[in-house]
Amino acid sequence: MTDTLMDLRTLVEKAPDSDILRDMISFAAERLMEMEVSAATGAGYGEKSRDRLVQRNGHRERDWETRAGTVELHIPRLRKGSYFPGFLEPRRMAEKALTAVIQEAYIQGISTRSVDDLVRAMGMSGISKSQVSRLCEEIDERVHAFLDRPIEGDWPYLWIDATYVKVRQAGRIVSVAVIIAVGVNTDGKREVLGMDIGASEAETFWTDFIRKLTRRGLRGVKLVISDAHEGIKAAVSKLLCASWQRCRVHFMRNALAHAGKSGRRVASAFIATAFAQETPEAASQQWRSVADQVRTKVPKLATLMDDAEPDVLA
Repeated sequence: MTDTLMDLRTLVEKAPDSDILRDMISFAAERLMEMEVSAATGAGYGEKSRDRLVQRNGHRERDWETRAGTVELHIPRLRKGSYFPGFLEPRRMAEKALTAVIQEAYIQGISTRSVDDLVRAMGMSGISKSQVSRLCEEIDERVHAFLDRPIEGDWPYLWIDATYVKVRQAGRIVSVAVIIAVGVNTDGKREVLGMDIGASEAETFWTDFIRKLTRRGLRGVKLVISDAHEGIKAAVSKLLCASWQRCRVHFMRNALAHAGKSGRRVASAFIATAFAQETPEAASQQWRSVADQVRTKVPKLATLMDDAEPDVLA
């Protein structure tokens, strides 16, 4: 895996459901601490063993600030001596390494080599190969449980987005598309509903992805928001009885690319006035007014606005 995986974290965190990464980081950190303490004490938690060297004495809580938010750790305490996880030491890049491993699990599953590297990066010791292998299985199980869970209730609004990350396949580094679906249910709760990877964003890929969501129970979709990718639009039209709207964020990126570096701030402010209108009619009128104002100086931007109006203001 490469640092391109940070794009996946950004993609996931577009929803408040960034708990996905935070919970997985918490789970992995707790399991790694448990393995290290078991090795130090000579026995697992609650295990009766003649090999036990020291008894445990509860735990103490400590917050760990990570890229995915604050993780509450329960650090084991010992009756004799002390224990402090190495990954909390200053200047250690443990949190970055752990986040990368969790992201790898969502993309293609993780290998024992990845977890071995993680253990070294976190400054931990006394963890056997079999424990590393078991942790891999536990992380994969939790990832699959999340991605395959039933989708219950109605989800009127669905955001679909994608990014490209680099992964190692058969000894080669290749670029793959990672797509994610974020829904809002009738209670106003946002949640990551699904994630998948593929070689490209072809229509067949989007169709298969949406079909998987419907098999898991996705229903009640009234509006789908995404970029203007033709594959997404075709798949939505084919499988969901829902309207489609072009994502304003993606449109603004496309629009500002035509405005030039010096004109981006002004163009952004002009276009935003259309989004601030209270009625669809007023929004369309303001949109066309802005397009006419920039038509002389930035004709490509004006043409883009003309073509995109029905999709962005849908």
